[in-house]
Amino acid sequence: MSSRKLLEVRNLKTQFNTEGGLVKAVDDVSFDIARGETVGIVGESGSGKSVTSLSIMRLIPNPPGKIAGGEIIFHDPNTGKPVDLVQVDEDDMRKYRGNEISMIFQEPMTSLNPVFTCGNQVTEAIILHQKVSDEKAKELTLDLFEKVQLPDPERVFNAYPHQLSGGQKQRVMIAMAMSCNPSILIADEPTTALDVTVQKTILQLMNDLRKQIDASIIFITHDLGVIAEIADRVIVMYKGKIVEQGNVYDIFSNPRHPYTKGLLACRPPLDYRMHKLPIVSDFMDVTFDANGDRIIEEKEASMEKVIEAAKIKPDEHAARKKRLYDQKPILEVENLQTWFSTKKNFFGKTTSWVKAVDDISFKVYPGETLGLVGESGCGKTTLGRTILRLAPARGGKVLFEGKSVLELNQRDLKEIRRDMQIIFQDPYSSLNPRMTIGNAIMEPMQVHKVLANDVERKEKVIELLETVSLEADHFNRYPHEFSGGQRQRICVARALALEPKFIICDESVSALDVSVQAQVLNLLIELREKFNFTYIFISHDLSVVKFMSDRMIVMNKGKIEEMGDADEIYANPKREYTQKLIQAIPKGRIEDISKRMTDTLPK
Repeated sequence: MSSRKLLEVRNLKTQFNTEGGLVKAVDDVSFDIARGETVGIVGESGSGKSVTSLSIMRLIPNPPGKIAGGEIIFHDPNTGKPVDLVQVDEDDMRKYRGNEISMIFQEPMTSLNPVFTCGNQVTEAIILHQKVSDEKAKELTLDLFEKVQLPDPERVFNAYPHQLSGGQKQRVMIAMAMSCNPSILIADEPTTALDVTVQKTILQLMNDLRKQIDASIIFITHDLGVIAEIADRVIVMYKGKIVEQGNVYDIFSNPRHPYTKGLLACRPPLDYRMHKLPIVSDFMDVTFDANGDRIIEEKEASMEKVIEAAKIKPDEHAARKKRLYDQKPILEVENLQTWFSTKKNFFGKTTSWVKAVDDISFKVYPGETLGLVGESGCGKTTLGRTILRLAPARGGKVLFEGKSVLELNQRDLKEIRRDMQIIFQDPYSSLNPRMTIGNAIMEPMQVHKVLANDVERKEKVIELLETVSLEADHFNRYPHEFSGGQRQRICVARALALEPKFIICDESVSALDVSVQAQVLNLLIELREKFNFTYIFISHDLSVVKFMSDRMIVMNKGKIEEMGDADEIYANPKREYTQKLIQAIPKGRIEDISKRMTDTLPK
């Protein structure tokens, strides 16, 4: 890594005029990036990390936003001269954007045009910036697809975005960003929704490409575990300001700001059990002065004390296991099969099937959390939906409290659905945007005729909102008025409205900040203890599943790879597939960071 400065951000201010007044999204931010360096910018949603990157790219929509002050000095490698990107006109900025500074956006499906092939979209970028022939652009694109390790580059070149997996689409985006050999690559949450195995591959890929073209990377994420895997330095942002920055080893081994301590502590641990995850508010209080400026006060408790106080003692865990497995199971799944037709002949007869759920059997006990983990496409979501009769089973049995769910008529199925609920992955698409959240929670109560009238139901809804740490006056607000974490709490409240016995949580925290994720996980555990709920907790994140679960099922290609005690599977995985999943988890251990940094030093 060179010590030459490539980018200097000085006193950057980016503001937005909103109905609620002026929002200072980036408030007096300064930092440098050296040639060949990877700088991680970390913080929760609303911290200003993405707006900082969009400001560097000059992609702030105006109106309502604008860069209100500061400098973004780019040291142009071609001319050797410093250029203030805030001051250059739009035509000149286009020469830098793409050629010298490229960006990988968070969601590849919304960044790629669905009506053009992937190859067409990358060649277009190459032709635009490098002024080469169509034939040469295709050759360069195929070479890039090989570099980003896409299987069968020719097939991917001719494929449309919907025909690729999430990891493959993200690689196409990386190929597009690297197409002009940029000096700076900005990656905005590029691995958030990916499986841990795909995430590990993407991180390694970006690191290798950085070395190949001597680029610098600005890596934006809410997950400090990911930062530990890739960054040389870390910038921690909170509400538009930098609260801490420094060498990645120093930040992890000796965090100084209470906000950084909170972000580090709220990641699910892998080597011990906890009653609940620490959250940011365990480390700091936020108040406002007479001018409306934020004042952060650090709490006295150290990180070590907060974590120690939340640990579960081994005898407590053993007593819980005995209590759970001395009962009759609440759910029994026997030889369950769910197949989907992929090919039909001329007469409409299916000639090829995808066995999404392939002869699966297990039991779940009252008050237990059974974790279901595996990569995308392994069948875990289909299994959850089949249990609830939201997907058709081809064969097998599902017994809930002794009743055969797959054989129930519509009236009996409606009745049993009071006791069996699901919390979906995306809270925004689960909620009707035209319906207030109070009515959304009340609707299933009206369908199932819970309580005598809507006055009583409204009282119950307000009680549920308060149970999930929302407020009574939120009743008349609409989904778009809430953050992602708040919307997920609304979906939890709606699942609780019918007082179910059994809830399937389908990737219900995968898109949340680690700090908000910790709050939702704590809420689910608190509700389980209070109401003796039984959960099937589905996730691709093994660390989250291990924290939540008593037992765990590892799925692969529609089958169970491994099943058993969650701690035992993590400590002694028997199958190669499980070992691969565990090895891919970003652990953020000090010794791993130290080794990585030592390995990257010049020999």
